[in-house]
Amino acid sequence: MKLAKNITTVFFLLITVTFGFAQEQDDDDQGSVIQTLTPSKLIGKGQFDIKWFNNLYTQTESTFSDGTEPRQTFFTSTVEAYTGVGNNKRWNVGVILEFRSNVVADRDALDVFKFDGERGTARSGFTSIAPSVKFVPFKNVNNFSIQSSFFIPLAGSETEQGVFLDQDGFTWQNRFFYDYTFPGNKFQIFGELNSELNFGEDAVFDANFDTVEGSFANNSLRLTPGIFFSYFPSSKFTVLALAQHAQLIDLGNDFDQDFTAVGGGAKYQLTKELNIETLYTNFVRGNNTGLGETFNIGLRAVF
Repeated sequence: MKLAKNITTVFFLLITVTFGFAQEQDDDDQGSVIQTLTPSKLIGKGQFDIKWFNNLYTQTESTFSDGTEPRQTFFTSTVEAYTGVGNNKRWNVGVILEFRSNVVADRDALDVFKFDGERGTARSGFTSIAPSVKFVPFKNVNNFSIQSSFFIPLAGSETEQGVFLDQDGFTWQNRFFYDYTFPGNKFQIFGELNSELNFGEDAVFDANFDTVEGSFANNSLRLTPGIFFSYFPSSKFTVLALAQHAQLIDLGNDFDQDFTAVGGGAKYQLTKELNIETLYTNFVRGNNTGLGETFNIGLRAVF
């Protein structure tokens, strides 16, 4: 697909440029943030961990019909900020803020960055905010942690003028992280189980199928296990492969959903404090879902 080739080319060009820039720095044999401070590990008191992650999902196929459909594209930009509390690296507190921009009706995927709000084809805005806490439940197992966040909706109605923006409901999210680094520090495996309890009013639609109140996902439980396998050619650079499955379980809203995605990516430590990552995933199967692909890029600073 032409779009996929263009976006992939931009991402890999960015990796090449940043790799060339960072080559000027001395290699750190003791490891870098991307190698030693995985999502399973917590920062210490007085430190800050800030991540800006951007996800662009685009689709022209779904399980709701056969063949090609008008393109739909959904862009999500997320900022997560944490700081350490206590003296034993077992508690972090923070906040998560999400911004979304979506376009439908066969508009170009990159139109999500126009933020034009064109009637019937586009919507954008801040959609949720979440107080969050990360903690290590077992004192002697510092590579297993839990992140618990409570998402509060900001967007108002879920669908307006035929354009979906984000769920209009509260979400209690709990993410379980575990990682293991193999002897030699060249290979690492990381596992995650994400659970999301969605609650609020069931979706109510008007004559135009716009959402008057509630959400399609309210009164449901979403479980998303994922596994990531990383190889480190050096302590500052890694390539990885990933597989994820998502299952939306009906708890009273008469809607269920599932999909499986596979992909890969890379991370590079630009400076001692700052690293960059890119990811690509493809939705290879599913039920009651789109069958698209995602292009992701993020920056993380730990200081």
